[in-house]
Amino acid sequence: MDYRNALVTGASKGIGAAISAALVKEGIIVHGLGRDRAALDALADQLGPAFQPLAADVRDHAGIADLLGDTEMDILINNAGGLSTVRPLHEQTAEETAEVIALNLTAPLQLIRMLLPGMIQRRSGHIFNLTSTAASAVFPGTTGYGAAKAGLSHAGRVLRYDLAGKGVRLTEIAPGRVETQFYLKAFEGDSETLHEKMYTHQRPLHPEDIAAVLISTIKLPSHVDVAEMIVSPSEQAAGGHTYPVAQRRE
Repeated sequence: MDYRNALVTGASKGIGAAISAALVKEGIIVHGLGRDRAALDALADQLGPAFQPLAADVRDHAGIADLLGDTEMDILINNAGGLSTVRPLHEQTAEETAEVIALNLTAPLQLIRMLLPGMIQRRSGHIFNLTSTAASAVFPGTTGYGAAKAGLSHAGRVLRYDLAGKGVRLTEIAPGRVETQFYLKAFEGDSETLHEKMYTHQRPLHPEDIAAVLISTIKLPSHVDVAEMIVSPSEQAAGGHTYPVAQRRE
């Protein structure tokens, strides 16, 4: 690869950790962003000096800019996101709605805005936005999350128009159900119930599956941009219709 440095958000666990490991294996220096310093340090012990932990909130783009300094970032992977609750919009608090938009839409747009000028100047770079099948299909109780991911998806389409001919690629990866702790907060921290409801009865994707897709896309010649892809479990239909809906506990 011609790329040297990558910024991976949500790098401390799940998909972000798998992507970080795959990039390090390809010789990329990974600047792994996350809020859990201990988890980032543990991953750094595992991956070695090519993984550089950055403990920060993904919403603090000014603080992230200070941490990166003059580092020329070749790859941006907007992986971090959150879903604090799975409830109809009218049952959520104002804070829950604002948080899901800030994490899943505002934060990645700010990082793109921040890193694009350098990529354009060098006429080289690759941005990955990890959205969700919730951006285009209906999953009950995910109004804010679905809206944020759909917004990020459409932002990518506009950006590809703005970036045409500038040497910067932009890829959207929309995963279906992936076995991670992503929904743990929505399940009130009950990991056993989460696993039973979400991952036991049908085979989900694994973080390494998403990492493999991402690496294969980066390795394509620079004139090839895989604009959008949906990566779904073979046992999941759009909208999750083959999955039983988890009943919310009162």
